[in-house]
Amino acid sequence: QEQLVESGGGSVQTGGSLRLSCAAPGYIDDAYCMVWFRQAPGKEREGVAGIDTDGTPTYADFVKGRFTISKDDAKNILYLQMNRLTPEDTATYYCAAGFRAFRTDYGWPNYWGQGTQVTVSS
Repeated sequence: QEQLVESGGGSVQTGGSLRLSCAAPGYIDDAYCMVWFRQAPGKEREGVAGIDTDGTPTYADFVKGRFTISKDDAKNILYLQMNRLTPEDTATYYCAAGFRAFRTDYGWPNYWGQGTQVTVSS
């Protein structure tokens, strides 16, 4: 399978928005759950949001109401729309794919992208 490739990271000010994309050829059809994780410096990697094969999203509590996960099955792309960003959202964001329901711990996905950096300044 081809790699998962994230894009769309960058630097924004508090309150700004970014949309991350993940090219996922072959993964969206095969995986039970496509997921976004993030890892801030000095912290463990944590699950942000997941979306299962029928499009049902699940979110970590800390992003509910601000982030939206979606996917385009025809284009094999996973998205993460991030609104009302704060400095606490600064992290490397990773796209991942796995075969179980979304959980915020990072031990379960089978495939990972290389990550894209998101920096939010105050």
